[in-house]
Amino acid sequence: MNIGAAARASGLPTKTVRYYAEIGLVTPSGRRSNGYRDYGPQEVQQLRFVQRTRSFGFSIDACRELLALYADRNRASADVKAIALDHLAEIERKMTQLQSLHDELTHLAGNCHGDQRPDCPILEGLAVKG
Repeated sequence: MNIGAAARASGLPTKTVRYYAEIGLVTPSGRRSNGYRDYGPQEVQQLRFVQRTRSFGFSIDACRELLALYADRNRASADVKAIALDHLAEIERKMTQLQSLHDELTHLAGNCHGDQRPDCPILEGLAVKG
């Protein structure tokens, strides 16, 4: 199938499928006589796999590793779990950072009167260097 059909079948934009081919993440099975990329069922499954891993926030490099492990039937599930746990730890770090930002912004907004006066605790708080 052509790139447009592969994109539709995988739920990805055509530009994304093209990008993945350019970086060698998911390569088409070949080229048609007209020079267009040709994708088969295996490549569409790989595209779906990458789409799902990206939806979990995995980096392109992690997707590459997971895709290789997915294709390797002799893999150790411990290798897959290690990648997942590393990513989970990163998500938890980001959640902690976001909670801190949320708390600080909540505090700043709570101290702002939101009236016609020019003084604004939000702007003052944003101007403070840490």
